[in-house]
Amino acid sequence: MKNKTLMSAFIAILVTQLSGCGVLLHPEREGQRGGKIDPAIAILDAAGLILFIVPGLIAFGVDFYYGTIYLPNSASIDLDEDELNMLKQLDESQRMDAIAKIVSDKTGQHIAAKDLQSYQANSIDELSFYVNNSEATPVQAG
Repeated sequence: MKNKTLMSAFIAILVTQLSGCGVLLHPEREGQRGGKIDPAIAILDAAGLILFIVPGLIAFGVDFYYGTIYLPNSASIDLDEDELNMLKQLDESQRMDAIAKIVSDKTGQHIAAKDLQSYQANSIDELSFYVNNSEATPVQAG
């Protein structure tokens, strides 16, 4: 009985390490290329590396290959109160220019105001519709 339990645990650990922890724990991350490494996945892969050299290397390889070792690219921008008040005081065309500048500054990517689209949504469901429906008509600036 003890040997059977020990063997079952060994097989479970080996299967986990051979398939890569990130692939099992975060399959939605598959396909990411680069970014910040998820410390939890790296630690689990490293534990496999310490316990079993070859399966640990395979786990790292699998997670890097599929991109599941990387944290998701979820960027958010926080505006301080001064920036928010400044945006509220601008007219529509100036506001779009200011938003483009803030997003460019905070993300490090060039954003042109003419490329921005604005939607007026009265509920979360309506906003979700706009985001998921490419045929939705944006509110015209100015």
